[in-house]
Amino acid sequence: MSNRFEIMQTPDALDLPLPQYMSAGAAGLDLYAHVTDDIVLRMGEIALVPTGICIALPDGYEAQIRPRSGLALKHGVTLVNTPGTIDPDYRGEIKLIMTCLSSTPYIVKRGERVAQMVVATFTRADFMPVDTLDATERGAGGFGHTGNA
Repeated sequence: MSNRFEIMQTPDALDLPLPQYMSAGAAGLDLYAHVTDDIVLRMGEIALVPTGICIALPDGYEAQIRPRSGLALKHGVTLVNTPGTIDPDYRGEIKLIMTCLSSTPYIVKRGERVAQMVVATFTRADFMPVDTLDATERGAGGFGHTGNA
């Protein structure tokens, strides 16, 4: 399978760059804000930020949408559902559910790099109902049970 996938910009986003890797070893492609007017994100507010792109992935692939670490560290800007998942059968515009955790409002501007997209393979599970599961050393322990909360 080739790693070449289809991408389309919405007609009003043709002035924006296509998603791109910003270094030779980058796993994520940067996504750009496709806003007409600036969006002011105040602490705790949630905004839907369009990217102006639509993609077509083959079966067995997904796109994971993740926050940019620099925006998170410097401005407290993140994504509410992270990672967001773009399924292979979705053909609409990718939009980001953004929020600000900082007391200083953040202004999202057109063409700004606002998130990352990582393309990954996935497997669809076929679960079989059983009466018991095999035993492991961990068992049902979770949520800090190892003392490393």
